[in-house]
Amino acid sequence: MRKPLSGHFEDERPRLSSGNLGKFLNSYVVKKLLPMSTACCMMLLAACGGGTTNGDGGNGGNGGSGTTPSVESQPDSERTIEFWYIDTGEKEKVYLEAVERFKAKHPGVEVKTLQTPNDTYKQKFAVAMSGGTPPDVFHSWGGSWLKEFVDQDNVLDISSHIDKEHYVELALNNATFDDKVYGLPLGLGVAIFYYNKELFSQYGLTAPETYEDLLGIIDTLNDNEVIPIALANQPKWPGAYYLMYFADRIEGPDLFKSAYHRSGRAFDDAGYVKAGEYIQELVKRDAFNKGFNGIPYDAGQGRQLLYTEQAAMMLMSNGLINNVREEAPEFEAKLDTFLFPALPDGKGSPSNLSGSTNPVWSVSAKSEHPDLAIELAKELSSLQTAQDFADRTGTITAVQAVDYKDPFSEKISEYVANAEDIHMPYDQTLPPELAELHKDTTQALFGLSITPEEAAARMEEKAKELLE
Repeated sequence: MRKPLSGHFEDERPRLSSGNLGKFLNSYVVKKLLPMSTACCMMLLAACGGGTTNGDGGNGGNGGSGTTPSVESQPDSERTIEFWYIDTGEKEKVYLEAVERFKAKHPGVEVKTLQTPNDTYKQKFAVAMSGGTPPDVFHSWGGSWLKEFVDQDNVLDISSHIDKEHYVELALNNATFDDKVYGLPLGLGVAIFYYNKELFSQYGLTAPETYEDLLGIIDTLNDNEVIPIALANQPKWPGAYYLMYFADRIEGPDLFKSAYHRSGRAFDDAGYVKAGEYIQELVKRDAFNKGFNGIPYDAGQGRQLLYTEQAAMMLMSNGLINNVREEAPEFEAKLDTFLFPALPDGKGSPSNLSGSTNPVWSVSAKSEHPDLAIELAKELSSLQTAQDFADRTGTITAVQAVDYKDPFSEKISEYVANAEDIHMPYDQTLPPELAELHKDTTQALFGLSITPEEAAARMEEKAKELLE
């Protein structure tokens, strides 16, 4: 049984027990920028005549902070809320159940839902937002992806309508800019290695602790005509996990922080060059399936390599559990996990994790029904929704007081509790143009079409332009 996520953290970031998971996470806080103007908020409230709505606001008694935007005079039966999300399988079922609870609390209100795969979603959403027709409530990841739309005044500031204590601080701060909250986090994802424990047993292998251990496993699997690691890197972000982990294991978390904040180190640091060398060593050692840079993740070909035992491992976020349970539930019994291995003479702790907030529910500033949209976002991150999310998807959540019972959720929560540092994905932290270059150069490293020195130099050149 897991204790509630709660408390505050010290800067020293000590190793903690799983019962202090919330305390650990709250120490990793990044504040963002851009307030919504007071004038805009006053205009919004003035446009919504009537009284205020009180109650728990759909957060299971934990999410309401007092008032919500004034109720509009339009009858409920004439109101429709549009809700976009990316997940399928059990996650989608959890979201749709939350939608039904919201509808039960708001008789006559319709919710129009749309599921779109991850990479297609990003393109579709950008078009809708630029065209002035975004959904009322939408999936985001927080970070720089959300901030781009916040900077365009396209996302509603919902700070005064939530209870911040309902959420893990790290996750909420990833959708907070200049002390204004623009998204409500439900999930906390971490990227770890998943592997087929039956294949490992068949070839006398055990989960690696060091990079040398991993290389030995790769060689053994290749000798037995098994693809060591499945990779679907057409969308670029799956391969980016490797660059971030190698850089972290080589130099520790201060490398990225210093390069990003321009406080001494840079993106052409020797640590980033060495990270690129490690990536290319894996490629040359045939660690991955053929044609990996042209394989999309969403379509599932990479995962099929796992399910059919053509491949033995995959480095992926814990969303993979949801994929397995939807696509190949019988495979779950063969699945186990291990952390990214330690590197020789590495300064970064092998307990460190690559993490992300996903999903984060945000509200469009163009919503015609902001009061209802906020209530739906709160229901989608309520304690009941979060508990269902943890129990049924093998995922940890950004909501306090969840009791982890799913075996994968339990194990992942222990990884998080014992981590000395959690770094958010670079493409959720860097400005969009630099984030895209990071993914482009990393994909090129995997394709052996660029040297590690060239990749690092291009990143630093653009960083000087955008960050200084």
